[in-house]
Parts: sequence; structure tokens; C-alpha cells
Amino acid sequence: MIRNRTTDSGMNGTMFDRFRTWRGLAAIGALSMLAACGGAQADGTQDAAASEEFVRVINVEVSMIEPETFVEEIRLTSVAMASQDVMIEAEESGRILELYADRGDRVERGDAIVKIDDAILRAQVDQSRAAAGLAAQTWERRKRLFEEDQVGSEIAYLEARAMAEQTSATLASLEERLARTVVRAPFSGILDERHIDVGTMVGPGKTVGRIVDLNPIKVFAGVPERYARDVSVGAEAILRFEAIGDEVYTSAIRYVGATINPSNRTFPIEVELSNADGAIKPEMVSNMSIIRQQVEEAIVVPQDALVRVEDGYVAYVVVERSGVQVAEVRNLELGPTRRNLVVVEKGLSVGEDLIIIGQKSVADGDRVNLVGTQES
Repeated sequence: MIRNRTTDSGMNGTMFDRFRTWRGLAAIGALSMLAACGGAQADGTQDAAASEEFVRVINVEVSMIEPETFVEEIRLTSVAMASQDVMIEAEESGRILELYADRGDRVERGDAIVKIDDAILRAQVDQSRAAAGLAAQTWERRKRLFEEDQVGSEIAYLEARAMAEQTSATLASLEERLARTVVRAPFSGILDERHIDVGTMVGPGKTVGRIVDLNPIKVFAGVPERYARDVSVGAEAILRFEAIGDEVYTSAIRYVGATINPSNRTFPIEVELSNADGAIKPEMVSNMSIIRQQVEEAIVVPQDALVRVEDGYVAYVVVERSGVQVAEVRNLELGPTRRNLVVVEKGLSVGEDLIIIGQKSVADGDRVNLVGTQES
């Protein structure tokens, strides 16, 4: 019995030792878990602190705002036309006997261009001249006898006078027709086309050629109706013909249309340019600019520097806050524009540094780093 108790007591001791071992291991595991949790909390605190220390800095380029004179332009597409451009037509019938000018020749007003066969008309003129001479002599004699000598009847006197006048008028008509057998230039210009050759039969209305006058040359454009109050005779127009290089032409508007074209809602204007060298050809297209208004001491900025927002446009300038440079947003009121430039009427001041590169990447209050400065 004692042995049994001794044996039982030994067994109980062994189980107790195992229990203590398990309890120690559990305690160690709990401490490890607490340590791990504590380490995780410590790492989270450090990440939060690190995130609080991070500050966004944007690289930007700026341009200092300076006042300047701004000229607003009305930009139009215009077309050149000859100041005079006509088709020359024959006025008499006959065969072409001679050509006095060829294509490309310059002719002066009244110069002969072609000669039409005038043999029949010349014979008619000779016949009419003889009849007119006889009628004139008869009239002179009848007049002297009737007025001075009181010889003859009044009817014979009146008939002689009428015959003299009639034959004289017939002669003048035939002589005019004879003169028109030579086709002459109606104005000075270039014979740009010739439609006949020697031997060609022509009649009244038959086209024999085309003459154009290119100096001066006219340029026409259509102005949108909204500019009706801004365009007037005498206003300055600036023209550039891309086809002939970078030369700039300046001229005053000489004509402004009084009506609106209903198909495109424009009214016509015309300017006249000197074209002594003939460089400007009819139907050439040019870019025309007309000064609409001029603003002195204006704040002018590139349109690319503006940022579109829901209710308009904003811009960003660089200012100093607490010793650091930051972007500051400005709401803008805009005025007239020209190409890529716009007048800022409210929102910006002279001397401020306007962000012109990087403006779409910044927000109000962002720190910025100036990496360049451009001249305005």
C-alpha cells in the first residue's frame, strides 16, 4: 500500500512538472505576441510620422508680368483680284489681217491689238464721202440763192439742208465703223489671252483676247457682321500672301459694303495695293488683319498659361508664405485676344511671377521650385 501511494505520488509529481512546463510555454508565447503587437504599433507610428514629414514640391517656370500695349486684330481671309479685267470683243465683221500684240505683252490704252479686213467698209466710206460732198455743195448753193437772191422754193431749200446733214451723218457712221476694224486696248494692262489668229473670221461680239490690269491690284474680304461697327473706310489693313513669302503689305480700306450677304453673314471690304512687279496674281489668297482696338498698359499673358475651370479660367502665381515659395490661384476676368495672347482685366498684377510651365500640375498652396524664368 505504501508502495502504491509512493507510486501514485510520483505519477502526480510528473504531471505537475508537465503542467508547469506547458504554463511556461504559454506565458512565453503570450509575451511574444504582445511584443509583436507592440512592434507593429511602433512601426505604424513611425509611418505616420514619416507621412507627415512628406511635402509635395512641383518644378515650375515663371514669367514676370509687365505692362504692354495690346492690339486686338480682326483676322480675315482675303482674295486678290485685278483692278480691271475684261474680255475684248470685235465690233465689226471680217477676217483678221494682222496681230499687233501677243500674249504677255503690255499694252497701253488705245494701242492696236488686231486688224480686221476693212476693204468693203473703206469703199463704203469713199462712196459716202462723195455723196456728202455733193450734198454739202448743193446746200450751200440753195442757201445762197434762197436767202440772198430769193430764188427757189422753201421746200427745195429745206430738202437741200436735210440731204447735207443726212449724208454727213452717214459718212461719220461709216468712218466710225472703219475705225473699229482696228481693235484697241480699252486701258493699260497685260494681254493675258489671245483667242484668234491671222485669218480667223470674226463678227460683232466675238472675243479676241483678254486684258488685265494688275497695278494696282484689289483685295477683297468678307467681314463677319458682328464687326460692323469696328470696320470703316480708311482703317488700316495688314496683308500677308503666303505664296510669295514673308513680305507685309499695308493699305487703307477703300470700300466697305452696305449690305450683309445672307448666305455667310458677312459684308465685303476692299483694299488696293501697289503691284508694280506683278508679284501678286489674281485669285491669290492672303491673310488680312484689321486693327479693332488698342489697349495701353495692358496685362497680356499667353493663353496656354491659363487653366480652364468650371466657371471660367484661373492662373497660378508664385508667392512666399512662411519663408517658402508656393503656388497661389487667381480667378481671372479676360478681355480681348490675339492669336495665343489674351488681356487679363482682373486677377493679376504687374510684377507678379506667373507660372507658365507646370501650371496644370499645381494646386493652391503647393510648394514650388523655380527651375526657370522666361521673359514676358
